[in-house]
Amino acid sequence: MSRELWLLRHGKSPRSLAMDDFDRPLAKRGKRAARRIGVWLEHQRLIPDWIVSSPAKRALATAKIVQKAIAVDGLDIIQNKHLYQEGFERLKTILAECPVEARRVLLVGHNPDLEDLLIHLAGADNLPDSDKLLPTAALARLIMPDDWTHFEPGSAKFLSITTPKSLPDEDVE
Repeated sequence: MSRELWLLRHGKSPRSLAMDDFDRPLAKRGKRAARRIGVWLEHQRLIPDWIVSSPAKRALATAKIVQKAIAVDGLDIIQNKHLYQEGFERLKTILAECPVEARRVLLVGHNPDLEDLLIHLAGADNLPDSDKLLPTAALARLIMPDDWTHFEPGSAKFLSITTPKSLPDEDVE
């Protein structure tokens, strides 16, 4: 059985010069989008075994909304400060620390790091042609090699990118 990695960018957050970037909350639209993705995951029976989130307020709030929507007892959110503005190479070390028995890992974080990781793992030629691969609250799914201790460029197989706007209304009631 192959392992999957899911990359979820945080929901929409208002920009404010009066607030530290780390402390920016989710906007109402961001909360709604995170819930749509979470409900869609639950309806598709796509339930992660392991959730790792940036501790930044907007990312952690996104992770909590998704966790609540999928409603699985005992599925905790692991906060990792290295998911916040440390570059995609650091994200690879976070993945290496995920338990081997976790077959579906959800990483909740920020651009440009998530997009850079997606491009590295899947290869730019294997991804949709888009100026922004991961808009807010977008979820990318990849099939990964079993060994997560070292990732070569192009070592993953791209499955899909799902955005809240792409979901039919009946999937998120």
